[in-house]
Amino acid sequence: MVADRRALRAELCTDEHEFGELADAWDRLYRRCCTATPFQTHAWLHSWWLSYGRPGRLRLVLVRDGAELRAAAPLMLVRRPLPCLLPLGHPISDFADVLVDDEDTDRASAALTEGLSAAARTALIDFREVRPGAAVERIYEHWQGPRRRIADSVCLELPAQPMDELLKRLPGSRAQRVRAKIRKLGDLGIVPRAVGHDEVGPALRTMLDLHRLQWQDRKVTTEHMRPRFSEHLARSVGPMVRSGDAVVTEFRLGGDVMAVDVTLLSRRLAGGYLYGAHPGLRERKADVATMLLDSSATQAATGSRQVLSLLRGAEPYKLRWRPDTVVNQRLLLARRRTAPILSAVACDAAARERGREFVRDRRERAAERERGERGERPAPEQDRPRGGRRDAERRERGGDGR
Repeated sequence: MVADRRALRAELCTDEHEFGELADAWDRLYRRCCTATPFQTHAWLHSWWLSYGRPGRLRLVLVRDGAELRAAAPLMLVRRPLPCLLPLGHPISDFADVLVDDEDTDRASAALTEGLSAAARTALIDFREVRPGAAVERIYEHWQGPRRRIADSVCLELPAQPMDELLKRLPGSRAQRVRAKIRKLGDLGIVPRAVGHDEVGPALRTMLDLHRLQWQDRKVTTEHMRPRFSEHLARSVGPMVRSGDAVVTEFRLGGDVMAVDVTLLSRRLAGGYLYGAHPGLRERKADVATMLLDSSATQAATGSRQVLSLLRGAEPYKLRWRPDTVVNQRLLLARRRTAPILSAVACDAAARERGREFVRDRRERAAERERGERGERPAPEQDRPRGGRRDAERRERGGDGR
């Protein structure tokens, strides 16, 4: 379709009610942005705002062509410790981005850049967790003021292929063990079932109950236990299932739900977001990680998707699948008057990364010494964590994790 050559106009929306009414136009734009991930859907972002937003802080930069949206940047103003515009969804979203219409990329990107510059004023624009190839990289290219690109979280990715194809990435002996684990799941009688959008609410409550039980007496992400998080999931995931942007899968054994998984979907990407599993599965020698990956791989392989993302973190249980390493970026955009804020944030990020590297190196050296004292061989290079965030829930615990 040839785009209308009228000038595009950028505007700033700070009204929560108007944000809610943008759903249809936002979703049309989302479908026309090939790089968008599920974390940029209106259902996800608006629900996040209702749970985590602060009155008076909403900053949506919208680019319109008549009544149609051509680009959008969903942001929120924070004033401490420094004035910044942050993407909606942080930190529970694994990827942040803007939306830019594929049918009018150059004009929409240029107009959105101008709108963001006007909205920034005395605040730094701080885009965390930007996936390589994201639409916001075009904004970074157009930006005329000070800017900085910093490495952010490590993500691991597999091709969007069914399990039989993924097993070809593994050494023969390891692939055979995985096949045996899949047969074990079948022998136990564990049956996956995708729930309908009208069943999502009860399924999510079951998932969070299982999640709590699964991590009982162990360190867990506190946010996942808070009412605002469960309310956000209940509001967002149901509409996303209805629109094909998410799948909620129950794993049943007999008449009992033993696990529930949420996988988020976009045109190019599928990603396992959160799950809950009954400890009884481990007691039955069921490999939960293999069960979840098998299910997600089946969903990822449908349509034109290219990537099955294991999302943030380079934990050992993910590395055993020999995934590709992809590093998210942090894009800092400033005006001249806010250049000192950019410098302060960049220096802080560099110092924190040096601290993380120091701690990682000490842990790895200590682990190597312990293995040496036990007479064990060093861990194979491909099985060693290669940086990124270490969420306690995402560490391998007996082969059970995500």
